[in-house]
Amino acid sequence: MTVKELKEKLAQTPDLPVTFQLPENGLVPAHYHITEVGFGKKTFIDCGGEIRVEGKCLLQIWVANDTDHRVDSARFVKILEHGKPVLPSDSLPVEIEYNNPGLTHMPLEQVDVRAEGVVLVLAHKQTDCLAKDVCGITAENDCTPASGCC
Repeated sequence: MTVKELKEKLAQTPDLPVTFQLPENGLVPAHYHITEVGFGKKTFIDCGGEIRVEGKCLLQIWVANDTDHRVDSARFVKILEHGKPVLPSDSLPVEIEYNNPGLTHMPLEQVDVRAEGVVLVLAHKQTDCLAKDVCGITAENDCTPASGCC
């Protein structure tokens, strides 16, 4: 999900509280804070020798002891707007940084609007071979030994 898509979904329900659903279906405590809006850029070379660059919007969430604290959709949008100076585009995918138990990055998979509030559904990050054609991979986990990849 992109920053633009997230803003649009949140703007439709400005008074509803926003919660995060972890990949294992647990929830981040409702009194979380959004402590950073950032831009993460990764430049790398894949196993086929191609140089690649990717960017994402990183939202850091943190849980403090102020158990009455809540973030509603309108406040969430304002926080995203504060991040405009560091985000080169609203088309960036959104990823959440959270201590779960160590620092974990989780992509925002979907936004569910429910009667009790807006639920941001997080997913686990997955690895992949980006040079399957060079590596001779025709099916999942099928790397030919003589290909020289990996």
